[in-house]
Amino acid sequence: MSSADTSEIKAPKELKDKKRRRTVKTEARSCPESKKWRASATAAGGGDGSKPSARTLFFEEENNVSDRDITKDLEMHSNACGEFKRILLKIKDLKASGKTEDVEDLRISAALQFIVLKKLNRLAHFRCQKVREQTNTAKQKIDEHHLQLQNLLYEMMHLQREITKCLQFKSKDKDINLVSEEEFYQEAPAEISKPELTKNDEHHCTLARLDWELEQRKSLSEKLRNAKGERDQIHKEIQSKKDYLDSLQPKLNSILQATKPVQEYLGMPFDATREQHRIATYLPRPLYVLYMQATAYKDACDKHLSVTIEGDIEAAKTMEDASLELDEDTDSDQEETEKTAQKHRRKTTRDLMSEKRQRLLKKHPLSILLKVGCQDGNTLHLTFLYLVALEVVTVSVTLDLDTPIVPISGGDLLSPDSLLTCLYPGQTGTDTPNQSNNFALQRLGMKEFSSYIAEVGRPYLWVQWLCGLNFLDESTTTASATFSGGHMTTTIKLLRRRLRARLSLQKQLLSIERNCVPVSVEYQNLFPTKISAAICQWRRTTLADFAALKYTEAIVQEGQAKDTDLYFTGTIEHRSAKMTVHTVVSADYPVTPPLLVVCINWKMQRHSLNDENIRDMQAEVNIHYDELVNGKSRDQLLTNQLQRLMMCFDVYLETESNTNVLEGPTEFAREKVFPRLTKGPERGRPYKYNPQLGFFSHR
Repeated sequence: MSSADTSEIKAPKELKDKKRRRTVKTEARSCPESKKWRASATAAGGGDGSKPSARTLFFEEENNVSDRDITKDLEMHSNACGEFKRILLKIKDLKASGKTEDVEDLRISAALQFIVLKKLNRLAHFRCQKVREQTNTAKQKIDEHHLQLQNLLYEMMHLQREITKCLQFKSKDKDINLVSEEEFYQEAPAEISKPELTKNDEHHCTLARLDWELEQRKSLSEKLRNAKGERDQIHKEIQSKKDYLDSLQPKLNSILQATKPVQEYLGMPFDATREQHRIATYLPRPLYVLYMQATAYKDACDKHLSVTIEGDIEAAKTMEDASLELDEDTDSDQEETEKTAQKHRRKTTRDLMSEKRQRLLKKHPLSILLKVGCQDGNTLHLTFLYLVALEVVTVSVTLDLDTPIVPISGGDLLSPDSLLTCLYPGQTGTDTPNQSNNFALQRLGMKEFSSYIAEVGRPYLWVQWLCGLNFLDESTTTASATFSGGHMTTTIKLLRRRLRARLSLQKQLLSIERNCVPVSVEYQNLFPTKISAAICQWRRTTLADFAALKYTEAIVQEGQAKDTDLYFTGTIEHRSAKMTVHTVVSADYPVTPPLLVVCINWKMQRHSLNDENIRDMQAEVNIHYDELVNGKSRDQLLTNQLQRLMMCFDVYLETESNTNVLEGPTEFAREKVFPRLTKGPERGRPYKYNPQLGFFSHR
């Protein structure tokens, strides 16, 4: 170890004093004022060559650490570590050899090396502390400069915003719609326009235009004040006249009350008509169009037609606001539903859905009652209802018969469900003509519209026509009076014709059930005097029964038998021969004639598939039906066809038995006159009757 190093070694007493000073130094560092105190201690002593004070000695190492060479301290540390290791090894060898007299000196030398290491350790900590202090000082300067930079940036942004506001500033005169410069110089006086100054100076020009605008507004304000005065004067005059008219109303009412006996005597109910017209203002537009057109048609063409408005007028007055809520079933409706659900916790989602379904099928409180009277005293009552949400019109039917007749087989001919079926071709009234209704029903999880016919009525397409609604034209669904008027006359005639035809058909079915085929006087000359065949049974059947027959398959496949038709089966007898008659009566009878299909049981079963003569017999009845009606009426067509069928049955049996004379005595005597029994290779029978000459011939 060098002399410089040994000079720094101190006595044990000094080591203790040094430890105490180190403890005090550590406490002084933890104090916030330690740095200032060390600085003052450094400046207090040792600066002028005098003897240093205790405070100066305390901070001597810390103050002189910057003057020491780090490289030399590192070499000193390496030498001390090597020396300390060497001494320890030597002590180990001495102890191993048993020579312990030099161990104490070596221990003192090792302790001195340890003291050197501790001193170097303190110096390293002092250097680290100073580096940290320098780093913190540099960081503070950086933070200070950064803060200054941020302040400058903020001031710059503030100035930029102020500059932008200044550039975007618009005076309120820009919002004023001034007259054009050409109009300004033409209309403004010279003392305001000052053209010699304003034409070359935009600023003065704008000021002059603003002055002219102010003058104009002052004049317009004066005109407004005068107009308001005139309006108030006119309002007073109107109010005085209105008060005078109001005073006349009680007098007019008393006069009208006095004229009621005269109205009743002359059959001119002006009061009732006026009341109906007043109520008509609350009708929805489709029903209003129907009421207007039906009333006009009644006054002009049909005295047996009656049109009245029925329903709750007070509910109709409040219906306008409710109809607006039905159209807004969107997010607002959902929010109201959620609010209602929060207020009434007991109302479940199923209840809310049920309310929506009821609202979808809601009917307007007012309805139109159309009474179609006939000459025979029967009346057809048609009640027209408007479905507010679905925007279609439905009809319900009732009858007021003079003498009701209900046959067993045709008891449903006058039922409301079938009376108006196919009034126009193909219109059954089972589906809504507005296709958007199907989507509305599906959205709420409801059944098809046909499931609610009993509740709301049938929406026939001709009903929409009468109300001015044309759903075939997708461009518009607004009720049109012109469109309604074009169908009013035809529809009223069809309604009367349908009622008359159904009543006539009922009477015919009642007679047929009693085994009698009635023929009116005007048609008796179309048949021979004697017809041996007679009907003995008549009953109602269905489409399934008709389609089950093998000789009717072609008719069903061709679509001549539909669900809306009526099906009957009768039995005609002539001695041992029996003929079964299957009759199809269409819903628009007698526009579409009945279809008769026969099967003869005599010796064998004979029908159109195995006998050409039966096919000719069916053609005689079904194809040449126009010979059985005249221009006045077609209602007796069914009985006339049955009468001709019985006549052809007699001809078939008489001609069939006469062609087999070799078999023995004939069962059916020849009672008709036939110039020829058969004709052609198919051996056709003479089914055509000549009423003038009274004999049968071939076609």
